[in-house]
Amino acid sequence: MKKMMLSLIMLVIILAGCQNSVDGGGVKELRLAHNQPLDHPVHLSLMEFGRLVEEKSNYKIKVKIFANGQLGSEREVIELTQTGAVDIAKVSASALEGFEPDYSIFSLPYVFESYQEFQETMSKKEVTDKVYKQTEDIGFIGLTYYNAGVRNLYTKEKEVTTPADMAGLKVRVQPSQTSVKMIEALGGTPTPMAYGEVYTALQAGVIDAAENNESALVSNNHGEVAKSYMYTEHQIVPDILIMNAERLDKFSADEQAVIYEAAAESTRYHEDVWSKTIEEVKDIAANEMGVRFIEVDKEPFIEAVQPLHEEYMENEKTKDIYQLIKGAEENE
Repeated sequence: MKKMMLSLIMLVIILAGCQNSVDGGGVKELRLAHNQPLDHPVHLSLMEFGRLVEEKSNYKIKVKIFANGQLGSEREVIELTQTGAVDIAKVSASALEGFEPDYSIFSLPYVFESYQEFQETMSKKEVTDKVYKQTEDIGFIGLTYYNAGVRNLYTKEKEVTTPADMAGLKVRVQPSQTSVKMIEALGGTPTPMAYGEVYTALQAGVIDAAENNESALVSNNHGEVAKSYMYTEHQIVPDILIMNAERLDKFSADEQAVIYEAAAESTRYHEDVWSKTIEEVKDIAANEMGVRFIEVDKEPFIEAVQPLHEEYMENEKTKDIYQLIKGAEENE
């Protein structure tokens, strides 16, 4: 309770400290929050977003970035964005599931069977408009997405090349019902757990495996204890840049265009930064940590999770977005 009160007091001080500069002296300031460190590809891309906004607006709009979870957890900054205490936030699509069911589509395993398919689908305006604008009535809208990697399975030692190899495997998952059902469908035992606990849980044998993109092997040292990394490519859960809807509406049409253009360009910038980062961490994981990278046949895994796809097709809250995504894929 004391920690929560201190965090709240710090947040009030931070926001109060920058309130005087908001829209002051003819310069409009946007407060942007995210939870990644300063050397993370997402932070670099958000810096690029800020630079582009300032440049394209002739320095009439300034972006002030609060990194490292300085303004709270992802759920907290979503709520702050709803109220307008924060103008813009970068959050995981999985964190948005609790606010809008459409975002749960990204947690559905193999809704995209490759990253190229994901990119092509997300380039379609009918898809992004449906997703991004769905939350306007609750206070925020999406501006763009950032690559947060393709999620794959990694284990302490055991190689998993078919769903049969998942039997009895205790796998850490995000606290998401869809992720829990995914591991169950694949034959494993899901273990929801905070990300910060994964290293010690793998080390102590509390779990046998986890699933994430390659950066987790190096940035969180999981490659020290997990030596087999299988390219199951089961989920593609992007980061989403959201903005307070009322705040955006107060900008002129030209200013809104600047924000949207900067967002789109920062996404393209991020693709290059992310790609280079993944190549670097794979090299470190393989050559300094001894991690084995293993290709697998995805078809048996895709087949195993089809019951989850049927659930999405039948659920009133998710069937529209599911049909839109699958229809967009078929038309590529």
